[in-house]
Amino acid sequence: MTAPSVVVLDYGSGNVHSAVKALEAAGARVELTADRDAVMAADGLLVPGVGAFAAVMGALDAVRGPELIERRLAGDRKVLGICVGMQVMFERGVERGVETEGLGEWPGVVEELHAPVLPHMGWNTVSAPDDSALFAGIREERFYFVHSYAARSWDLDPIGAFRHPRVTWSEHGEPFVAAVENGPLSATQFHPEKSGEAGIRLLGNWLETL
Repeated sequence: MTAPSVVVLDYGSGNVHSAVKALEAAGARVELTADRDAVMAADGLLVPGVGAFAAVMGALDAVRGPELIERRLAGDRKVLGICVGMQVMFERGVERGVETEGLGEWPGVVEELHAPVLPHMGWNTVSAPDDSALFAGIREERFYFVHSYAARSWDLDPIGAFRHPRVTWSEHGEPFVAAVENGPLSATQFHPEKSGEAGIRLLGNWLETL
């Protein structure tokens, strides 16, 4: 079998090279680019993200990232967001009083966690649905988080015959959304590329869905 092709969207985000290496370790052929044709042709698109919500949205806009993501999803082409790359999939983010419009793929707001210590940094468990494809065989593993902001609720109801999104939760001070599997769009708040063997296996699970 030919290894699936994945583009890691190159829009200036940090930590992209570790994501490339993790995907390669999971069995993908990986290209780091923002080239439109490459993005649209790949079997999967990974959207990384570190830093502030507003800064990530600005950088994505500069490479027409929102259009590329929307076109892939409209064609039922797989997209995986990581960390702030997950957060921008929601309607808006609020950081230090600054409200920024997100991609709006999911309803809801990303805001600061109510926790005694921020950022939430380190290994944590997750609570994944039994039918999760991302967490198949790794539901009991720990994953590596680095964030102060998150979606603290899930507000999308299933429409018609569409399958209900599979939402995975974690907790730091309060429950927050740790991962989502919603048709062609999946995302994790934690960093699979920093989560050791469990993260590689999760990326491998995603590659199997391409």
